[in-house]
Amino acid sequence: MAKLLPYLQAPHLVSSVNRGTLSFILSKPIPFRSSSSSSFLQCRFAFALSPAPASRPCLSVRAFEDSASETKRLDREEADAANEVLMNSEGGRARDEDYPSGEFEFEKFGPWRSFLVKLKMLVAFPWERVRKGSVLTMKLRGQISDQLKSRFSSGLSLPQICENFVKAAYDPRISGIYLQIEALNCGWGKVEELRRHILNFKKSGKFIVAYIPTCQEKEYYLACACEEIYAPPSAYVSLFGLTVQASFLRGIFDKIGIEPQVERIGKYKSAGDQLARRNMSEENCEMLTTLLDNIYDNWLDKISSIKGKKKEDIESFINEGVYQIERLKEDGWITNIQYEDEILSMLNERLGLPKDKKVPMVDYRKYSKVRQSTVGLSGGGDQIAVIRAGGSISRVKSPLSVPSSGIIGEQFIEKIRSVRESKKFKAAIIRIDSPGGDALASDLMWREIRLLAASKPVVASMADVAASGGYYMAMAAGTIVAENLTLTGSIGVVTGKFNLGKLYEKIGFNKEIISRGRFAELLAAEQRPFRPDEAELFAKSAQNAYKQFRDKAAFSRSMTVDEMEKVAQGRVWTGKLAASHGLVDAIGGFSRAVAIAKQKANIPQDSKVNLVELSRPSPTLLEVVSGVGSTIIGVEGTVKELLQDLALSEGVQARMEGIMLQRMEGFAYGNSVFGLIKDYLSSL
Repeated sequence: MAKLLPYLQAPHLVSSVNRGTLSFILSKPIPFRSSSSSSFLQCRFAFALSPAPASRPCLSVRAFEDSASETKRLDREEADAANEVLMNSEGGRARDEDYPSGEFEFEKFGPWRSFLVKLKMLVAFPWERVRKGSVLTMKLRGQISDQLKSRFSSGLSLPQICENFVKAAYDPRISGIYLQIEALNCGWGKVEELRRHILNFKKSGKFIVAYIPTCQEKEYYLACACEEIYAPPSAYVSLFGLTVQASFLRGIFDKIGIEPQVERIGKYKSAGDQLARRNMSEENCEMLTTLLDNIYDNWLDKISSIKGKKKEDIESFINEGVYQIERLKEDGWITNIQYEDEILSMLNERLGLPKDKKVPMVDYRKYSKVRQSTVGLSGGGDQIAVIRAGGSISRVKSPLSVPSSGIIGEQFIEKIRSVRESKKFKAAIIRIDSPGGDALASDLMWREIRLLAASKPVVASMADVAASGGYYMAMAAGTIVAENLTLTGSIGVVTGKFNLGKLYEKIGFNKEIISRGRFAELLAAEQRPFRPDEAELFAKSAQNAYKQFRDKAAFSRSMTVDEMEKVAQGRVWTGKLAASHGLVDAIGGFSRAVAIAKQKANIPQDSKVNLVELSRPSPTLLEVVSGVGSTIIGVEGTVKELLQDLALSEGVQARMEGIMLQRMEGFAYGNSVFGLIKDYLSSL
């Protein structure tokens, strides 16, 4: 039942024991969300006990290879990566300021181009037609995906939201934007990208107003980029600061008779601490404090800058614990206190419409169907491939997985190879929003990205998180671009197993093993602790796995092993800090990644390019059914969650954040005995 868990993962994140093992789940890492219900790092765990599978998974042979030989092999491959880095005149890696900014510049259309745009709108498809003087309305709340969505998919898509901002800036039919912002369930990286597009839209001279019925730090950070901010009299606005929390399970395990045997490589690798410790280690506290300070200082700097206030005054206001909406208006934090109907009436007057007429509105979903070419934003002749990689990493597709279930290594590699073999693409951008996952899949993708980078420029663009397996992918690119507050790095290893002997005694369960081979029971004997020789092998394999990860990172980033060791050890960095330590090349969003790709492909910065999305989804039957029926029977969330929960993963995990949940009912080899065990655990 026991299974070796060699994890390359960042703090607070999952340790998942697959098939026939106890699993616990750690949900999203230090999201610094403002929602009162999930403001902090959250921990949840589920027990799944089941008999050992007939054929247990084997340790990778490479996990026991000598690290020095692997490094030598990498040195021999260095010639294969001729295009991997942009070097400055002194032969070192280029600095942030050496790269083009990719800053948005609004250019007014001339008379002839404006005429052509209006002509296109006259013959546009029915679903692309918008009334003149319309206001684009977008409700930003909940989860925001970095993936493109099909027309039947629910939820918000960051690339489609950003595209809507750009189209609205140039669309003569759009007068302005009305943005309703509520509790956001995304990281600070996506918030930075959204904020940038709001500021870019304002360059068009059109108005953009924000309505915040509920608002905390993350939502206000986005809203304050708008020209005007409105809130109803009963708005839930609480700007009290940011927190981060770590939870520990050792006390629970001791009570129910479970002994976690954890081998942690990297002093900042705190995922093992959550299993084996009762409190926060000094190293984990140091790392979390640095991350929190970096995010909080960024928040104070941006708010004070846009509000024209001193940073000290902003912090003093936060420390007062102000909750009255009237104080927010008095101190200039919001424009006015108004209900939504009053805001719409105000917009009606602004547009010069009669009182008996409503403001023409076009919502996010409908406006997403308007093509860029319809508003005169067609791309140029040169093509740049865009490959999006979001979610947990797995090597193969599960029979029960859905298209949005994460990064499938095999499918991703096919896309990489198609770009490498195609002559039409001048460069490639790999957009990563992943906490990691299967280490083997990460390594295979790393290799394919390296091969692609040897044939044409490759730029990695990070969203909320690109850590562990996500960073493994990114470090293969020639240039890495991250947001200020992207979570990245996490180069470290945690490996362990659970000794369930005392638990088995409590519930009256017994297990006996007949084996051949000195270490045959290493993965099977969860009813006892490691023998000394098993523990030694376990520790050596973990140390070797860490050396492989670290050495490849050093090779990929043109650093010495000693230099990489200083910034590895499982530590998670924000994008800004990662850039200062050489893990990231430039700070910015997707537009900067495009500018850098153009530079490396020798495409003039003022030339238009055609961005070809290779990850564009096609609606599945499940999405069609769920899209139609979700408002009636809630089928979408339920079915998708169930299918993802049932998808089992194997092998080494290079994961920063755990998003897997294994349920007792999901095991095909479950039986009534283990059902009773589950019931017993539920009653504890």
